[in-house]
Amino acid sequence: MEPSTPTSLDSLAPIAIAVAIELSIPVKQVASTLALFAEGNTLPFVARYRKEATGGLDETQLRAIQDRSEYLRELGDRRVAIRKSIDEQGKLTPELAARLDAVTTKQALEDLYLPYKPKRRTRATIAKERGLEPLADALWNGDVDDAGALAAAAAHVGGEVPGVDEALAGARDILSERVAEDAEHRGWVRDLTRRKGSVSAKAVIGKEKEVSKFQDYYDFAEPLHSIPSHRVLAIRRGEEEGVLAWSVAAPVEEITTGLTARVVDGRRAVHQLQLVAADAYKRLLAFSIEVELRLELKTRADEEAIVIFGRNLEQLLLAAPAGERIVIGLDPGFRTGVKVAAVSRTGAVLHTDAWMLHQPDRFTASLLRLVTSSGAELIAIGNGTASRETEALVRTVLREAALAAPPQVVVVSEAGASVYSASELAVAELPGLDVSLRGAVSIARRLQDPLAELVKIDPKSIGVGQYQHDVNQPRLKKRLEDVVVSAVNRVGVEVNTASVALLSYVSGIGPGLAANIVATRDARGGFDSRKALLEVPRLGAKAFEQAAGFLRIRGSAHPLDASAVHPERYALVERMAADLGMTLPALLAEPARLDDLALARYVSDDVGLPTLKDIVSELRKPGRDPRAGFEAPAFRDDLTEPKDLREGMELEGVVTNIVAFGAFVDVGVHQDGLVHVSQLSDSFVKDPNQAVSVGQRVKVRVMGVDLQRNRIALTMKKAASTDGRPKEDRAPGRASAPPARGSNRTPPLPKPFAPTPGAVAPNGMRFK
Repeated sequence: MEPSTPTSLDSLAPIAIAVAIELSIPVKQVASTLALFAEGNTLPFVARYRKEATGGLDETQLRAIQDRSEYLRELGDRRVAIRKSIDEQGKLTPELAARLDAVTTKQALEDLYLPYKPKRRTRATIAKERGLEPLADALWNGDVDDAGALAAAAAHVGGEVPGVDEALAGARDILSERVAEDAEHRGWVRDLTRRKGSVSAKAVIGKEKEVSKFQDYYDFAEPLHSIPSHRVLAIRRGEEEGVLAWSVAAPVEEITTGLTARVVDGRRAVHQLQLVAADAYKRLLAFSIEVELRLELKTRADEEAIVIFGRNLEQLLLAAPAGERIVIGLDPGFRTGVKVAAVSRTGAVLHTDAWMLHQPDRFTASLLRLVTSSGAELIAIGNGTASRETEALVRTVLREAALAAPPQVVVVSEAGASVYSASELAVAELPGLDVSLRGAVSIARRLQDPLAELVKIDPKSIGVGQYQHDVNQPRLKKRLEDVVVSAVNRVGVEVNTASVALLSYVSGIGPGLAANIVATRDARGGFDSRKALLEVPRLGAKAFEQAAGFLRIRGSAHPLDASAVHPERYALVERMAADLGMTLPALLAEPARLDDLALARYVSDDVGLPTLKDIVSELRKPGRDPRAGFEAPAFRDDLTEPKDLREGMELEGVVTNIVAFGAFVDVGVHQDGLVHVSQLSDSFVKDPNQAVSVGQRVKVRVMGVDLQRNRIALTMKKAASTDGRPKEDRAPGRASAPPARGSNRTPPLPKPFAPTPGAVAPNGMRFK
């Protein structure tokens, strides 16, 4: 990721103060952070290697500063443009200028600009053209009462104004627009609607009796201020698909009464102004405010969904890698067969093939031959069509073969594998390999290292979000790129084996530099030190500074080249080793000696305790991988489809997706089940992320199965006994009574349940 464009340091002071107040962060820390960004430093670099300057702010805080400062810069630019526009009209008064300078949101700024914004010809402009503005001013300024208004209107009759009623109507048109464009009146109506309005949805005429995933919204209403993001997105999806119609229902009577009081406000022409207030709201404000609030709802829902998507993606990218093991990847299929690819410990393709499930004998022979010849330690099976059938056959073959060291079988998400297979990157990486086989290679490699493989795929295609195609696409793209950058730099990249796609996310490196690094690496047979990276075309001192700490070179002559210690601190570490009477390699081999260091003696103007503690932590385990250790989930062999599940079954599963209303869990039946947020724990859970994370192994119990709508309801709560106590709390020997002789020992299927319509499973399927 290349450094951001520098910003003038002179412009940072007022922005730093505003951001510091909003985020409750000391001004000094915010100003130092913004200065670092303005100098072209990337967020990962600042977070890791400039803690003294930022006061130890974490990535979340740094990103908040970055985002909010960008918003305020845009606000400032818009403010300048608006001031210029109003000034050119000759209407910029000192009072208006002060109000423009005081606003802190884009919405408030646009409200102030509305009366001066160039607009099409309206009823008010026509009335002004007919000379009725003096009459409108007389009504507004309280110069006349209702009776006097009639006399005043008579003076304007003539030409295009045929009578008194038309004159008063034109004056009211002018005042209605004035009221609707007044920032205070408009803000009051918007705030009241926001607080007391509701979202109302109903089925489109002709769809009322149609069974669909949106039927819970056929007659629906919920307060606007509290409706969750996933319901907003579901309703909008229903509208897009022509099933639902929805609106923002405002408290019309309260708005009309309140707006009338604000408009009359001691003025004398009460009746005329009552008509003005009613017209201003009904004709001009109601629809406009509804459009604004619909957009506000969409924006809020988008942001929440994007946060969820980003958090899920981060957890998936940081999933435990199987590491450098030989893997056989299987991309299941019925008609075209199971695509096969064996890859080496470094991901190189060893063998490809295609096996047919309906030819079990040939499948068995081919599998055993490949396991033996390749020395495979793992078999990765994509979780798409025919996944469970393929897994069952593979497990049977391995079990019956009684191998001394059979490979472990793991089902992995194949989301995005087909996208990668057809990409230009896949063609470049796997030249000459059929597109159908590239997916099997990707499945095998993503088990070895999920991060290294998933960065090659558009994050939206990985399928760990909610309504990802409905939300603001530029915002989603930026958020997901930020997540990938954070994950890649947190783990670090082995520069001599990394792909262009992986290198392009390293701090200070974009796609162009990444391609240059790989080309230089291939030409020289690999890099033997971090310093050698300076020989890469266009990789200058600044890019090296930003990237070096996140790039690893195992086998380098300098032992710290394989660690997260930045080259700018090598001399400091060598000094530490010398103070202990050791060489650097000896210190790395005996990290316990680090306890003898008095870190305070190494503090200087540019190195503080936070950096020193990071260095010591890294020296204890140089180049350590922050990801968890790999452990495959254990699915039951006898459960392959939702129809095999029964209420009360206790299963092991893997969390595949987290949404606002709960978590989806793969229990090995090719359809993820939903653990509603209320079922994630025996205690209250507000945010599902407080209880689970993507990739986590969990114990669940089946609550219900709706085969018609292909839904599975799960719970993570403790099972309760018949007397209401958890099963494990029962007294010894107090088992529940066995079923009566002749009774059906298989629990009956439960009544259908209804998780939120429109929910998206991680495999891209929507519940129907």
